[in-house]
Amino acid sequence: MLAGILWALAFEKFGVAGFAWVAPGTLLAAALGRRGWAAFRVGYFGGLTFYLVLLYWLLLIPYRWHGIPFGPALGWLALSAFMALYPATWAWLAATYAVPKLNLPAQPTVGQALRGLGEMRWSGRMRLALLAAAFWVGLEMVQGRFLSGFPWNFLGSTQYRMLPLIQCAAVTGVYGISFLLVWTSACGLSAVGRSILGGGRSGWAADMVVPLAIVALVYAQGFRSIRAPEISGRTWRALLVQPSIPQTLIWNSDKDDERFAELLALSEQGMTNHPQVVIWPEAAVPKLLRYDEKTFEAVSQFARHHQVWMIVGADDAEPPATKPGPKEPQALFYNSSFLISPEGKLRERYRKRALVIFGEYIPLVKWLPFLQWFTPIEGGFTPGNGPVPFELEEPPVKASVLICFEDIFPHLVREYVSLDTDVLVNLTNNGWFGESAAQWQHGASAVLRAVENNLPLVRCANNGLTCMVDRHGNLRQVFQDEQGSIYGRGTMLVEVPLPISRGPATFYTSHGDVFGWACVCLTALPVLAGLAARRGKTPQATH
Repeated sequence: MLAGILWALAFEKFGVAGFAWVAPGTLLAAALGRRGWAAFRVGYFGGLTFYLVLLYWLLLIPYRWHGIPFGPALGWLALSAFMALYPATWAWLAATYAVPKLNLPAQPTVGQALRGLGEMRWSGRMRLALLAAAFWVGLEMVQGRFLSGFPWNFLGSTQYRMLPLIQCAAVTGVYGISFLLVWTSACGLSAVGRSILGGGRSGWAADMVVPLAIVALVYAQGFRSIRAPEISGRTWRALLVQPSIPQTLIWNSDKDDERFAELLALSEQGMTNHPQVVIWPEAAVPKLLRYDEKTFEAVSQFARHHQVWMIVGADDAEPPATKPGPKEPQALFYNSSFLISPEGKLRERYRKRALVIFGEYIPLVKWLPFLQWFTPIEGGFTPGNGPVPFELEEPPVKASVLICFEDIFPHLVREYVSLDTDVLVNLTNNGWFGESAAQWQHGASAVLRAVENNLPLVRCANNGLTCMVDRHGNLRQVFQDEQGSIYGRGTMLVEVPLPISRGPATFYTSHGDVFGWACVCLTALPVLAGLAARRGKTPQATH
């Protein structure tokens, strides 16, 4: 429980980033000396504690399951119970394959386990720390992909304010930061074990000198990167509109005209700053933009009147490619964003690819139709086919748009970046979760996407976190209303710095998760070797 709580407190809103350097070692300390189910159980309990604390904002979803007020609680418990399998697997892997068999009782205390760890040779303790870090990253790679993926709050994103440290993400992605945190934490655990033996300063220093030296080198290179002179001769003036529409109002179609009129009025107030583009968040337009003539004409008229580009979030629909059956949907719906020119013409359309499970689609609903009883959505969205660049003129800007939580997928975002991409734009709606930590946690992950791809990132949210992040991950501007809240209603003009020429792409953009896949291999190798050894020891049948 202590490990899980420390781990959760490292994330926003508490944001004590130093706890992320301690929590993995604390969880490992509880699992030391155990094998199999015992180690798995320890990791599961710590992970369940972490996710129940971290994802509390799921309880704020204004949805009542068939009138019964425990629908969000079911989702909170179910998701936490599922996600806890990852730290449970990590504890099992680390205790089983990274730690040699220690001479300990069947159920050792933490003190006994640490003493046994301290008695190991230095090479064994370092092997433990490195494998524990590789196992952690390997499981984060799986977490970001399995069952469409949920890479929410990878450990490395706790350090999003530590700008020199996070610059290594341009090479390793966020996974390199996670690796450093777990490696250092596990080495710290070994140092504690040596101290228990009374080895003095030389005892614990031997375990900490290598990881601390690597962290220092990463910091030094990061300082050098962020202090390099910017080669920028142009800016992009973007008006970010945060309407702060309650989720219950979004679900209430009777109020569509009213909230759309308020959105237009709010945008009109911000035009005194003479932006070059106006950006509305996900789900800002209440009706199908391409099919509702009144809505499209209002948006088109706004763009023509102010001679401004617009990037807006709205749903879209198409008839299916083949004639649907009697029980199949008569149209395919998409969570989309649109580019409107100053002439009021629809220039481009992007359809969201990574959909939210039970929020935008229901898995296996054709075979298990009862699953739709557990979600507020009546139908479901269809994923888009690929990234669509939005090319604006005067000034020439090439933007790649991401919708909702697509900006938390490292491997997905890099697919949206080409050599001539100028900026990443995220349209999102976290209004489902009230005024909670979800907005900050989401924004912290987005910071790493800017660093990984060496691009500025603009986020326009329904009720936070609306902000502008430069290419080094620095939160240059964050929207706050008159009361100082990030969740309120208003507009913010951002001056996005655009380089004259981008230069070569980052290693991460060009080559992807080389580091992450290497950790996946390091995770799989000892497991496969252990299975092979166990199979080789199986006695052969005699006749």
